[in-house]
Amino acid sequence: MTTWTQLNVESATSAISRDDLRSSIRRRNVTTIEKLPDKVILNIFCYLSHREICRVARVCKRWRQIAYDTRLWKHVSLRPEVSGLHVGSLESLLNLISVRFGPSLRYIELPIELITHTVLHELANKCPNLTHMLLDFSTAMQLHDFSEMQAFPTKLKYMCICLSEVIFMEGFMRKIYNFINGLEILHLIGTYEKVEEEEEEIYEVINVHKLKSATPNLRVINLYGINFVDDSHIDAFSSNCIQLECLAVNFCSKVTGSTMKTLFQRSRRLTCLLMQGTNLQSEYVMQVEWEKSSIQELDVTATDLTTECLIDMLTRIPGLRFLSAGQLNGFNDSVLKAWTEAGNPRNLIALNLDSSDNLTDDGLHKFLSRHGHQLWGVALSGMPHITDQLWQSILPILTNTKIVVMGTQERLGVNIHVDQLMDGIANNCPNLERLELRWDPENLRFSDKSQKAIDILRVKCIKLRCLVLSDGRYYEIVKANFERADRTTVVRTTTCSRVTNYYLLHNYKDLIFN
Repeated sequence: MTTWTQLNVESATSAISRDDLRSSIRRRNVTTIEKLPDKVILNIFCYLSHREICRVARVCKRWRQIAYDTRLWKHVSLRPEVSGLHVGSLESLLNLISVRFGPSLRYIELPIELITHTVLHELANKCPNLTHMLLDFSTAMQLHDFSEMQAFPTKLKYMCICLSEVIFMEGFMRKIYNFINGLEILHLIGTYEKVEEEEEEIYEVINVHKLKSATPNLRVINLYGINFVDDSHIDAFSSNCIQLECLAVNFCSKVTGSTMKTLFQRSRRLTCLLMQGTNLQSEYVMQVEWEKSSIQELDVTATDLTTECLIDMLTRIPGLRFLSAGQLNGFNDSVLKAWTEAGNPRNLIALNLDSSDNLTDDGLHKFLSRHGHQLWGVALSGMPHITDQLWQSILPILTNTKIVVMGTQERLGVNIHVDQLMDGIANNCPNLERLELRWDPENLRFSDKSQKAIDILRVKCIKLRCLVLSDGRYYEIVKANFERADRTTVVRTTTCSRVTNYYLLHNYKDLIFN
C-alpha cells in the first residue's frame, strides 16, 4: 500500500525533473549575437560608419572577417576632417584598395596627400565599378608628380574637385581628359567660404574651356563659390553640353548673366538654374526668352534684380515649380500681384522669400490664400514684420507642405506665442518633414503646458525628421521631449543646422557635395 510519504517524494522528484527540463530548454533557446548567422551580422554592420566598423573588427576573428567584407566598403571617405577614415600611408591605402575595396567600391573621397598616380592606377585596375569620386585639392600647396600617370577610373559618372586657391590643375587635368568623357555630374568647388576681407590676386586654377571639351555628356554642373568663374565659362559649357539639365553657379560673384540668353537657346533641356549670390544684371535677365525655355527651378537670391526685371521674368516663365528669391529689395507686393494675375504660379510647389522686407503681410496673405494649398515648401524667414499672427492665418491653407521656415534672428518688440503655433502646425501640416523656427529665444513665449503642444506635434507629424530651433530654454524642452520618445536626431539648433527648400529640387541628390 502506497504511503503518503512515498507519494510526496515521487511528486517532488517529478517537479524537479520538470524544472530541469525547462531550464535545459531555456538554455538551448537562448540566442546571443554569437549565434547569429554571418549574413545577419553583415546587415547590422551596414548601419555603422567605417570608423565604427574598424573598432568592432577588433572584437574577434569572426567579426574581423565580416568587417572586411567588400560589401561594407562601397562608399568610402578618406578625409578625416569630414568624418572619414585616416590612412597613415600610401602603402596602407594601396593594400586597402586591393584587399578590402575591390570591385564593390562605388564611391571614394581622397585628400590631397593620397591623390597620386600610383593610387589612381590601383583604383583604375582593382575597382572597375567605381562611379563616384571626390578629389580634395583645397589645402594643396603643391601637387604630386603626375607625369607617369597612364590610367584613371573610366566608369566615372560623378566627379567632384575641390579647388585650391593657388595650385594650377592643368598638369593633372591633362592626364585625365581622355578618361572622363562619360561624366554626367561635375562639381567644381571653390574657396568662397575661405575668402578673407583683403583682396588678393585671383588665379584661374583650372581650364574650364578645355574641361568642357572632355565632358560632352554632362547633365548637372555645379560651380560653387569659384572666384574666377564668369559668363564666358557658362558659355563654354553650354556650347558643348547639349544634355545639360541643371546648372548651379551659386556665389560665383563674377557672373552677370550676359550669356544667359545664349545658354537657354543652346540648352533646351535646362530645367534648373541656381544663381544665388551672383552679380546678375537686370538688363541681361530681361533679354532671355523665358517663355521659350524649359526652366522649372530658379534661384536668384541676393542678386539685386529690380522690380521691373522680376515682373518681366516671372510673368514670362510658364511652368515654374521652384522659386528662391530672397534678399531682394525689388521683390514687393506688385511682383506677387503681377505674377498671380499672369497665372504662372499654378505649378509652384516651393517658395523662398527670405528677408524680403518690402513684402507686406497683406500681399503675402493674398498670394498664399490662392496658392498655399499647392506648396510643399514655404520659407518666409528674416522678416521682422511677419509674426505668428500671419502664420496662424495661413497654416490651415498649407495642408500639403513638407518644409516650413519661419522667424527672424532679430530681437522683436513683440512676443511669439509658440505653443499655439506648434498646435496649428501639428493640426494642419500632417506631411511636415522639416521645420525651422529662427526667432530669438527671448521672443518665444510658452507656458507650463508646452509639453502637450510638443506631444501633439510629435505624434501628428510622424514624418518630421528635422526640427531646428535657436538655442535656449524652449529648445531644451523640445529636445528632451523628442529624446524621451527615442527620436534623438530630430531636434537641432540653428548654429549647426539649416532648413532649405533645396530638398525639393529635382536634382537635389546630384547636387550634394561634401
